Amino acid sequence: MNNRILILAIFLGSFFSINAQNQEAYIDFVNPLVGTKNMGHTYPGATVPFGMVQLSAETDTVQYEDNGQYNGDVYKYCSGYQYDDKTIVGFSHTHFSGTGHSDLGDFLVMPTVGELKLNPGTSKNPESGYRSRFSHDNELAEPAYYKVLLDDYNILAEHTATNRVGFHQYTFPESDNSHIILDLISGIYNHKEKNVWTFVRVENDTLITGYRQTNGWARTKTVYFAMVFSKPFYQYGHKKYDNSIYKGFWRKFDETKNFPEMAGENIRAYFDFKTKKDEKIKIKFALSSVSTEGAVKNLKYETPNWDFEKVKAESQEVWNKELSKVEVEMMNKKDKETFYTALYHSFLGPITYMDIDGAYRGLDQNIHYAKDFTNYTIFSLWDTYRALHPLFNIIQPKRNADMVKSMLAHYNQSVHKMLPVWSHYANENWCMIGYHSVPVIADALIKGNLKDMDSKDLLEACVNTSQYKPYDGLEYYMQKGFVPDDKNSSSVSKTLEYAYDDWCIAQIANKINNKDVAAEYQKRSQYFENVYDEKIGFMRPKLSDGTWKKDFNTLSTHGQGFIEGNAWNYSLYVPHQPKQMIEMMGGEKKFVQHLDSLFTMHIDDKHFEGTEDITRDGIIGNYVHGNEPGHHIPYLYNWTNTPYKTQERVRMIMQTMYSNTVDGLCGNDDAGQMSAWYVFSALGFYPVCPGSDQYAIGSPLVKSAKINLENGNQLIIDVRNQKPENVYIEKVLINGVEIKKNYLLHSDIVKGGRIIFYMSSNIPK
Repeated sequence: MNNRILILAIFLGSFFSINAQNQEAYIDFVNPLVGTKNMGHTYPGATVPFGMVQLSAETDTVQYEDNGQYNGDVYKYCSGYQYDDKTIVGFSHTHFSGTGHSDLGDFLVMPTVGELKLNPGTSKNPESGYRSRFSHDNELAEPAYYKVLLDDYNILAEHTATNRVGFHQYTFPESDNSHIILDLISGIYNHKEKNVWTFVRVENDTLITGYRQTNGWARTKTVYFAMVFSKPFYQYGHKKYDNSIYKGFWRKFDETKNFPEMAGENIRAYFDFKTKKDEKIKIKFALSSVSTEGAVKNLKYETPNWDFEKVKAESQEVWNKELSKVEVEMMNKKDKETFYTALYHSFLGPITYMDIDGAYRGLDQNIHYAKDFTNYTIFSLWDTYRALHPLFNIIQPKRNADMVKSMLAHYNQSVHKMLPVWSHYANENWCMIGYHSVPVIADALIKGNLKDMDSKDLLEACVNTSQYKPYDGLEYYMQKGFVPDDKNSSSVSKTLEYAYDDWCIAQIANKINNKDVAAEYQKRSQYFENVYDEKIGFMRPKLSDGTWKKDFNTLSTHGQGFIEGNAWNYSLYVPHQPKQMIEMMGGEKKFVQHLDSLFTMHIDDKHFEGTEDITRDGIIGNYVHGNEPGHHIPYLYNWTNTPYKTQERVRMIMQTMYSNTVDGLCGNDDAGQMSAWYVFSALGFYPVCPGSDQYAIGSPLVKSAKINLENGNQLIIDVRNQKPENVYIEKVLINGVEIKKNYLLHSDIVKGGRIIFYMSSNIPK
């Protein structure tokens, strides 16, 4: 049996059935459709690991606003694709994977036949526009490949991708009226002011270039493109949907048809062909943040020929290579599919953000060149510092170091001298709280993955970020030792997260022997004490006069000083001082009772209704796994005399909150964090406190695993007596030596060797 991790296409029906005699050859599965239903917000797109192009279907065109107000339905379309929808609007080239807010959806392409329609129409009346019905029976999703039959046109759509190029292949029926529509209005989280400007230039009868500038989550986002057809079009045109009073002297031309320059706020273009039965028209669509010239260079370098199958095979081999960094055997096929789907999700981002020559658009909107590193973007750091980046420190350390270099480049280009908070496409969108570039940097530095970077520069960037007074209550935090609830929202959450981030700064300072900075930030890291009310046993909002907020509800997620959580979950957020937190909350016995209550109590819908990021699907008792602030909580029993309860909880969460089905995620994947939690937990350990060198032990779900490390070492995880009922650990051996602690060290992992877990159905004594 080949040791490489092979890819199995998710079988969705008889239309694209897999030859039965070959099914057993596919042993490790990825299902790109997992998480596309309910709140998963992933997409079944064609992309390579960390690819700039993430080409995927859009299933509707829901607008961000409805009569001038936020439209709650738009939230379902954070990634553009909803499994329950019956129509496809088209295929666009940029997407987020499972984020709670959104943007992108740039450059929608749609093939049609018959009467030319330039309006997308509606899901209730598809005939009113260019969209098409489709069926999951005629749909296939694989890593780096997607195909679907567009029923209304009898067009087979197929997609693959390289890093910077989306490769389309459309099989047309016989028609004298075949069209390729390029919609430069369509986007995700669209609103009427979203498009700032669009420009299209017809270079010749096969090559189109242009750009789109938008104002959304990234308020100044510009993406350039180069689009080349495998067959010349015989005519083309566009429609402009602008209300500009000034028309200029362009009005002397008929710009609507066969005019090679198109410009305006809102444009839809079309290109016409005559097709024979089963004729394939291919499109290569390259992106650049720099220029159309850069897009053309990317296109020529990455896809020099028109061999769709060759590009598909090469891109799937890239996935095989990346997925083979962790080779697992599980107890059943379902768990194996779930594991590799989670690993697949973990490798969707951050994405490459530079041209083939290293050029990229910086935060200052100038053009920079990445020297000796790959520049990345899409940093959803409030989510991903917890498990995704720590996972990269084990299986993607070089990429993660480049991500830190990208963060430092962001800092150097920032007029605020701030590291990224939540950034994408040369923009800081300031989403969420904390300054969680800091733990990513600290974790990589402590684990020895930033050896070619100047630690003093990193410390300076972290310190300056932590002292930027205008940012999110930080001035009050520095003055008072907490964020006052009457001065700034989500005050308790911010205080707790700043305190943890400050502990990470202290670790960086200790690493380079800067004692003064270490002492200052160690002191700041204790500020969590200032928002703990010992009378009620919870973290609680404090006002600027030092008094506690009255009318405080520990169960509510609304207006209680927390963000995307309540006091029950956030009161357990002291990842850097769990022992102190336990003592502060009354000692081990009382703390264990508190944790038990969290997992077993019932919380009424009224306490979280209206909070889009939290639904009943992701809640166990009052523990919210469907959102990130509590992801470390199941592991906290390890700091008590009941670590077996961590083993119970972790195994239960893996088996109930994750699966290999289209609703296989219990909340937003949040740029890979939800999936990275599963990868770690299935392997048997988890980074409760990034920035330390410790991983808390859980309950491994794998039967065995091989982690193929970049340093050439191999770590073998061997789980003895692995059965569904054997959730408890009897003992752990590292290279033949039994350990007596509830954690692994990073050095235990990266030096390779063998870790053996002995499992049992009996609660350890």
